[in-house]
Amino acid sequence: MGDLRFRQVHLDFHNSEAIPGIGRNFSRKQFQQMLKIGHVNSITVFSKCHHGWAYHPSKVNEMHPGLTFDLLGEMIAAAHEIGVKTPVYISVGLDEKMARRHPEWLIRDEKEKTSWVPDFMTPGYHQFCLNSPCLDYVLKQIEEVVLNYDADGIFLDIARISKCYCQNCVKAVRELGKDPRDIRAMEELWECTYANYTRRVKDIVDRNKPGMRIFHNGGHIRKGRRDLAFMNTHLELESLPTGGWGYDHFPLSARYAGQLEMDFLGMTGKFHNSWGEFGGYKHPNALRYETALCLANGARCSVGDQMHPEGIMDEATYLLIGKAYAEVEEKEAYCKDCVNIADIGLLSAEEAGYFREKPAGRTIVHDAGAVRILLEGKYLFDVIDKQSDFNQYKVIILPDKIRITEDLKFKLEAFVENGGKILATGESGLNEEGNGFCIDFGVEWIGQNPYQPDYFRPGFPLNSLGSVSFVIYSQGQKIKLNGGNELGRRENPYFNRELFTFCSHQHSPSCNQSGGPGMVEGKSGIYIAWNVFEDYAAKGSLTVKEAVIYALNRLLPDKTIETGLPAQGIVTLTRQIQENRLVNHLLYASPVKRGNGIEVIEDILPLYNIPIKMKMKEKTVRVYLAPQLQELEFTQNGDELVYTVPKLDCHQMVVIDFMAVK
Repeated sequence: MGDLRFRQVHLDFHNSEAIPGIGRNFSRKQFQQMLKIGHVNSITVFSKCHHGWAYHPSKVNEMHPGLTFDLLGEMIAAAHEIGVKTPVYISVGLDEKMARRHPEWLIRDEKEKTSWVPDFMTPGYHQFCLNSPCLDYVLKQIEEVVLNYDADGIFLDIARISKCYCQNCVKAVRELGKDPRDIRAMEELWECTYANYTRRVKDIVDRNKPGMRIFHNGGHIRKGRRDLAFMNTHLELESLPTGGWGYDHFPLSARYAGQLEMDFLGMTGKFHNSWGEFGGYKHPNALRYETALCLANGARCSVGDQMHPEGIMDEATYLLIGKAYAEVEEKEAYCKDCVNIADIGLLSAEEAGYFREKPAGRTIVHDAGAVRILLEGKYLFDVIDKQSDFNQYKVIILPDKIRITEDLKFKLEAFVENGGKILATGESGLNEEGNGFCIDFGVEWIGQNPYQPDYFRPGFPLNSLGSVSFVIYSQGQKIKLNGGNELGRRENPYFNRELFTFCSHQHSPSCNQSGGPGMVEGKSGIYIAWNVFEDYAAKGSLTVKEAVIYALNRLLPDKTIETGLPAQGIVTLTRQIQENRLVNHLLYASPVKRGNGIEVIEDILPLYNIPIKMKMKEKTVRVYLAPQLQELEFTQNGDELVYTVPKLDCHQMVVIDFMAVK
C-alpha cells in the first residue's frame, strides 16, 4: 500500500461540455514545474468529473467532447517521472450527463424532488442512488482505471449513506415485506445499499491490484461509525475552514480519526471560499496554519486546487502551497508514526444516538463547543466513541446529550472504579428514558427546568469575572442534592419572555432566589445542569468556559502539560515510540470573520518566551526545537519537566528525547 504522503494536492477538474479546448495547453514540463514549486509529492488527478465526462479514452464512458488526448495518462506519467504519486478521482454520486439520460437513477425525496438541486430547471448537479443501475455503470469505470492506469489509489467522491425514496428503493423495501413509510426500514436499506457499493468496489480493486488505497468521500467522518471508516484503506478529512466547515471541525474530526489506528490526512483548500472557486486565494499564513494543524493532530496534509479547463496549472496557487509545504517537508520526520497523548476523552454526542432523528452534519454543536473549550483551556484530549478504551483517560466528558445505555453504564462504572472521573452536562448521565440519573453525581433529577434562559451563580470566583449571577441561554435541568457537594446554584428569572410577561430588550433578570443546585460534585465526578457546550458553541460566553474549566481542573489536578499560550493557541503532545521521544506542538493564529461569516487567517503575530510545564516519568536527555535543532535549557525535578519556548511563529515543535524505561 505504501506510505500515505504528507504533501498532497487534490486537483479538482469539473468541466461542462460547453467548454471547448479541454487540456489543450497542458504541458508535462509546466505540470512538473508547478508540483516542484509547491513541494507536492502526491496529486489526485481526474478520471471522471461531476459532469460525467472521462479525461481519457474509455470503453465504458465517454471522453469529454472538448478533449483530444489521454490527459489522465499524461498527468500520471508526468508526476511519476518526478516521484509524485497519483491517486485517481472518480465521481460516484454525480454525473450530470447521465442524470439527464437516466433520471430514474437519481435520488428522490418523499415528494419526488431530486438531491443537490430539486429539479431540472435549476443549474446544478443531481445525485445518483446507488441502489440503481448507476452502480454497475460506475463500477465498470473504476475497473477500467484500475486495469489501464498506474494509479496510486482511487478517490471516490460523493459516496455516502444517502436518504432516498426513488422507486428502486421503494420497490426493494416492499420486496422485503416492509413498508417504505417506516423510517427504520428505509434506513436499513440505505445502510445496505452503501455497504454493498463499498464491498463491490473493494472486490474489483483487490482482484486487480491488491493493496491499492481506496477512499470513499462523503465530506465528513461520522463519530461512532467505525464500520463506515473501515470501508476505506485510509481517511481523508475534508475540512475547508472557509468553505463551511470552520476552524473547529478539523480538530474534532482528527482527534477522533486518531483513535482508529488508520492513516489519515486533513484536506483543506487554497480557495478563499470553497470548492469550485476560480481566482480565489487564501493568505499563505492560513495555509501555513492549516497544514501545521494537520501535523499537530497526527495527520498528513492535502490542499484542494482546481485546474483551468485548458490544463494549465496556476503558478500563484503553487507558490502559495509551496510556502506551507516547504515547512511541512522539513517537519515530516517528527510527525510519522505518532500517538496522541491525552488526559481527557470526549465521548462524541454525534454517535450517542440522540441525533437519529437529526442526521449528523459537519459539526454537532455539543461536540464543537466542548472541543473549543478544551482547545482554549489547553487540555490534551481525544474524541472517543463507545468502543474506545476509557481507562486510558483520567477524565471522560459526556457533552449535553449522552443518555446512558446499559453497556455504557457498565463501561463508565468500571472507569470510575479504576480511578477515573466524569464531567457530565445537561441531559448527560440520565437514563435512556431521561427521567433519572444512572451515574452517581450526588444529585436526583426533578425535571427539565421550565425557565430558559436562566442564571448560574457559582460558589467559586471565576478567573476573569468573580462570582455573581451569570446568564446561561441553553436548556437546563432541575436537580436536588443527594449527597453531593454543591459548587454553584441555579437562579431562575422572574418569568420567561412571553406576550404578557417580558422585560427590557431580551430576558428578564434573575429573581435572586435559589432554584436549586447548578453544579454538583459527587462520587463519580461533576455534573453541570445545562447544555453548556451547546451554549458555548452558540454564544461563546466567557462565563460558561471558565465554569467548565474550573470543573475540569478539579477533576484533573495533574494535567500532563501546562502552558502560557493565550486562548487562540493550541497545544498537542505526541509520542514517537520507536524514537524514544515526545513532540510538543504549539500553534497560534487568530481567525477573524469577513464577508458573510468567512473565517480568515491573515496576520500571524509571533509569541515569545512561552513557559511549558510537563509531567514526565522518563528521564529527559535532550530538549530542542524542530526542525531548527536549537537546544533548549530545561529542568527536571522528579516527574516535572520545565522549559521555555523562545519564539512561536505560527507553529513550533519541541522535541523531548528521553531514556527508555526498561
